[in-house]
Amino acid sequence: MWKYFDNLPLKDRSNIASLGEGDTALVRSRQIGPSLGLDQLYFKLEFQNPSGSYKDRFASMAASLMIEENRDRMLATSSGNTGSALAAYAARFGFELDLYVLETAARAKLVQAEAYGARVIRVREFGVTESGTNSVVERLRARARTSEAVLLISATCISPRQMAGVKTISFEICEQLGGAPDHVFGPIGGGGLFYQCYQGYREWFQQGRIDRVPRMHASQPQGCATVVGPLSRNETRAQAVTCTSRISGLQVAAVLDAQVALDTVLDSGGSGQMMSDEAVYSCQRRLIREEGIYTEPAGATALAGLELAVRQGLVKSSEQVVCLVTGGGFKHLESIDAMLEGASMPLINVDEI
Repeated sequence: MWKYFDNLPLKDRSNIASLGEGDTALVRSRQIGPSLGLDQLYFKLEFQNPSGSYKDRFASMAASLMIEENRDRMLATSSGNTGSALAAYAARFGFELDLYVLETAARAKLVQAEAYGARVIRVREFGVTESGTNSVVERLRARARTSEAVLLISATCISPRQMAGVKTISFEICEQLGGAPDHVFGPIGGGGLFYQCYQGYREWFQQGRIDRVPRMHASQPQGCATVVGPLSRNETRAQAVTCTSRISGLQVAAVLDAQVALDTVLDSGGSGQMMSDEAVYSCQRRLIREEGIYTEPAGATALAGLELAVRQGLVKSSEQVVCLVTGGGFKHLESIDAMLEGASMPLINVDEI
């Protein structure tokens, strides 16, 4: 990630706080792509980052800026992966971290953050309703103003400099493919990942490093469709919702970066794809069983969106397509347990082999 230092908002290279984030694999599909009639489908494996998700790019940028500005306390919110990432960097670089998380956050992610030493507090209604989410954010903003803590939320509207680390995903994809892909499918939670990836492509296009900007396709569970819901009604304003989706990491009821994510879809000539939680779980199973890609449900949401887009004739067989796989299967063991329900693991004696 830090080979793109000149594209990032850090002044001095000596302040880089790294755990080896970035440079994740881009792998070509062997089975799912051909089954969808696609010759060039690729998966960007962001779970190869140090704490298991793309949020390490955000956390590395955040920690670096804290070192540069001589700060030592983090105050953050998370649905899981942001907290795990910040906790890892806080442990390595000696920061204190108070982490306020969704009541429904996946236990594996909370345990990971606690293991790193973060103070983890669950908050009722956080992530379920717009008012509940906004109340948490406003209270933490007030607390940050009256303390020495830096408020870190993985949304461009709140932490723009820190979120700039996420756009390096796009730089890597372009280098790995030798240019920009035709289509990028990404999951939408708060919308920051989607928007920052688009900014990365735009930045390199403006610098003449690529010859086009890909079409950006937003994939979102119908139970929390702040972006794709309005798009499906031909509306151009993102909308807060009451979240009913069970897809951990995508349970963001408030708008946050949803509006700039919606604008990204329109500006790039992309689309919005909305699916059931069950369709996401089905794609999680396909990635694990057919591609050997051990992902959490949120990391399979882009593929669920691609499946819908293919049915709608939005993607040509010869075009290059990238799906962002944002986090690993170890992040959400409940979904793995559900996938394996009824499976047997017999215990035998050696003479039975």
